[in-house]
Amino acid sequence: MRSRYSAFVICDQAYLLATWHEETRPSKVRFNDKHRWLGLRIRATEGGGEDDVSGVVEYVARYKVDGKGHRLHEVSRFLKSEDRWYYRDGEHL
Repeated sequence: MRSRYSAFVICDQAYLLATWHEETRPSKVRFNDKHRWLGLRIRATEGGGEDDVSGVVEYVARYKVDGKGHRLHEVSRFLKSEDRWYYRDGEHL
């Protein structure tokens, strides 16, 4: 989760697509040039251990647009395949 947040901060489309599960992966990632990312806070996790094949991360990412603060609060689901984790999907809270 932290690496994907960092990839959004630096607009690394290649990394985001490479870590997106093939069943839900878009053809491209849209970035908003006005977003100024401020930080990531992991609120809860479920699974995601070495022996798990799935995991869930609840997080809050803070950002500003034109000086106004915003929060992205999501529960993200991840799947592990061949010892690599992939973002499956998420639900905005």
